[in-house]
Amino acid sequence: MKAKNRDQSLSDSRELDGSYDQLTDSEEDDFELSTVCHRPESMDKLQEQTKFTKKELQVLYRGFKNECPSGVVNEENFKTIYSQFFPQGDSSMYAHFLFEAFDTNKNGTVSFEDFVFGLSIILRGTINDRLNWAFNLYDLNKDGCITKEEMLDIMKSIYDMMGKYTYPTMQDDAPRDHVESFFQKMDRNKDGVVTVEEFIESCKKDENIMQSMQLFDNVI
Repeated sequence: MKAKNRDQSLSDSRELDGSYDQLTDSEEDDFELSTVCHRPESMDKLQEQTKFTKKELQVLYRGFKNECPSGVVNEENFKTIYSQFFPQGDSSMYAHFLFEAFDTNKNGTVSFEDFVFGLSIILRGTINDRLNWAFNLYDLNKDGCITKEEMLDIMKSIYDMMGKYTYPTMQDDAPRDHVESFFQKMDRNKDGVVTVEEFIESCKKDENIMQSMQLFDNVI
């Protein structure tokens, strides 16, 4: 039974990275299994649960496997990988928030499934799906609403990530000013918090936000 499970696990992995027709001997199989902590679900399941094609999933898996040979990524490694995209700033805090959003099981790691489920929503989800995901990102303590402090924490992390030497130069109080403006628009009933309904309604009315979301449509 264990041998059968192992063979199926290897088959699923090869199917994902496009190498399933390249047979290896048993010693290589044993070595591969010993270095991998997590095997992704089968291609068919991931196609059913996401909005990616088989080819897209294979491309994504190759990249993920290259950066995370063990099959999962912890927060520190996630931060290191993410920092490569923003060398001009400090992306560590935003990467922390992003990792929390991808780590839906709250086990301290992000698997390939976690990664593609989130990415599928961000890139291929409906407007409501994407805005719900964004709301969850901003709702740091996951209590169902966003406070001004939570929004400010996210906004500061974005400004830090973009770097202090961007053009035009950003003022130190820019994140707070940005949050004050957004919060005033979103907190419709002025109760000091933004609900998911208020968040989605306000974002849909903001032309800049809607245009920025359309930029993701053809990323992959």
